[in-house]
Amino acid sequence: MPAVFKSILLLSLANLFMTFAWYAHLKNLSAKPWYIAAFVSWAIAFVEYMFQVPANRIGFTVLSLAQLKILQEVITLIVFVPFALFYMQQPIKLDFLWAGLCLMGAVYFMFRTAH
Repeated sequence: MPAVFKSILLLSLANLFMTFAWYAHLKNLSAKPWYIAAFVSWAIAFVEYMFQVPANRIGFTVLSLAQLKILQEVITLIVFVPFALFYMQQPIKLDFLWAGLCLMGAVYFMFRTAH
């Protein structure tokens, strides 16, 4: 498997865990003290880092640092929108589309060949 695809796969898994670590406690642990939510989130984030660190190391062998960051941001939005809609039951907003279009512009500028 090419390095960029390995990186995308690992970053996708990392972002799935990251999204749950950052936001799921708002739904699942809202009645618990904040430090319980922080501990649970840190435990989930540890798993996220187990995917994120190798993803970035692998990706950095074929991508620039800026390309790697933009790739991560796009993956974050791809993971976050379904999470917000289906898991957190947030209403769909046109702003999700506009944010995605802005990120696609960032991808274009970051991955285009320099002239």
